[in-house]
Amino acid sequence: MPLKNPWFETVAEAQRRAEKRLPSMVYGALVAGSERGRTVHGNTGAFAELGFAPRVAGHHADRDLSTTVMGVETSMPVLISPTGVQAVDPDGEVAVARAAANRGVIMGLSSFASKPVEEVAAANPNLFFQVYWSGDRDTMVQRMDRARRAGAKALIATLDWSFSNGRDWGSPTIPERIDVKTALKMAPGVLTRPGWLWRFAKTRHLPDLTAPNLQPPGGAAPTFFGAYGEWMQTPPPTWEDVAWLRKEWDGPFLLKGVTRVDDARKAVDAGVTALSVSNHGGNNLDTTPATIRVLPSIAEAVGDQVEVLLDGGVRRGGDVAKALALGARAVLIGRAYLWGLAANGQAGVENVLDIMRGGLDSAVLGLGRAGVGELCPDDLVVPPGFALTLGGDPAPGAPAG
Repeated sequence: MPLKNPWFETVAEAQRRAEKRLPSMVYGALVAGSERGRTVHGNTGAFAELGFAPRVAGHHADRDLSTTVMGVETSMPVLISPTGVQAVDPDGEVAVARAAANRGVIMGLSSFASKPVEEVAAANPNLFFQVYWSGDRDTMVQRMDRARRAGAKALIATLDWSFSNGRDWGSPTIPERIDVKTALKMAPGVLTRPGWLWRFAKTRHLPDLTAPNLQPPGGAAPTFFGAYGEWMQTPPPTWEDVAWLRKEWDGPFLLKGVTRVDDARKAVDAGVTALSVSNHGGNNLDTTPATIRVLPSIAEAVGDQVEVLLDGGVRRGGDVAKALALGARAVLIGRAYLWGLAANGQAGVENVLDIMRGGLDSAVLGLGRAGVGELCPDDLVVPPGFALTLGGDPAPGAPAG
């Protein structure tokens, strides 16, 4: 049954609707966190500790929320973070790409996506393709070449993953593939969500759990777990490997997963264009500090040499403003748009992006700024001891990690 009012006013409401709409095993795959879940909650909770210092007069009637990321224009400093296998909706990553294009923002596409890079790039030409260090070098070159041919404007290399597993609240059961046998086994849970089932029934196709962007030339696309197994078995990269990857791409290059100042400096030495302060959305090592806490030290150390982005815990436009005030050029969102996609497809993703824009614009207005480029620490109330410095000399008033 269609929702009487499909529009929602917060990301929290999108999450509630996603939980109601999706089968429990599918929704469970969208719940972030590992082990105790301390980091995923720390990411969101840290933003709430920061306050605004608004101005009472002299506001600007027109405010510029646009910026560029690695030379690519975006209507606001919010990017779609690459997340794997978005089969919560039949159109998956293509729906997300269309929504991002309609709102003028950059689309990040995971190499573990459920849709081919060619289809996604056609839906949104401002596409950044994401890779893991997985397989041998020839295989990685083949994947980058394919993304380049499809029109990807930048590469995102995600390295912050240590295969942490085990959740105190239980991990979802994800099948190897959806065939008739699996569908019948999952039927009791799926039949309780007829709206979600009908969306797929109309396409006459079962959800696809393969990773087409990891398909070898002349071969079949691996299943998600097949691709995951290759990744697990690939020896972890060195900084020399990062430099090689950057050289092979020879274009705008973002390294995702940095939380330490010494790593940020090594990333600069490796030649990256940008880096993202990230703890993998709380899905990596649990009890890693919230990214917004370590952002200022990294921005201070390397922000004059590379662009610094942030992801992790962004749920409101006000969170975007806080990240920019502490040194980020832009943020990436992940779970927020996935909940929108699950709640209402492409329109739900557009809804989430509108929420981000509205909240960001309200913050820029209230702080008396003419645009996002003017946001600075003076616009915030930062509690003593909030900022952390990992792997480097602490900034004044910031304890070392």
